Amino acid sequence: MAIREIRLKGDEVLRKKCKEVKQITPKITTLLDDMADTMYQANGVGLAAPQVGILKRVVVIDVGEGLMELINPVIVETRGAVVGDEACLSLPRKSAHVERPEYVKVEALNREGEKIVVEGTELLAVALCHETDHLDGILYTDKAIPDTETVWEDEE
Repeated sequence: MAIREIRLKGDEVLRKKCKEVKQITPKITTLLDDMADTMYQANGVGLAAPQVGILKRVVVIDVGEGLMELINPVIVETRGAVVGDEACLSLPRKSAHVERPEYVKVEALNREGEKIVVEGTELLAVALCHETDHLDGILYTDKAIPDTETVWEDEE
């Protein structure tokens, strides 16, 4: 397990569409492990493979309910709408208001290749949408409500 470099806004890899994982290999399970370590080290709640320079449809999320590993996640259902402040490890010290569904249902594979279904509301719904957007080269700033960006000062 290793900490990987988080790619920052401006890195072209963040704007590319990721490829579906055809087979879960030791490289994919190592990627999952490294992504989880990297996300926790950076105090994030989610991380998508392109954020560490890998164009594969792989996501890790932990909103305080335990680690979720999603391979080839697809949003299959959404309901409602809420607006909340959103940030990203690839855009440090910034946030903006984004409208997201209040309920999201995702189908994916786990590291054993088994189909799983994840349903989420509140922060989990936001994280599921945010991280799956990354897999299609979409950043939260693309969906941000105009004039709602906040820039945080560097902590001393």
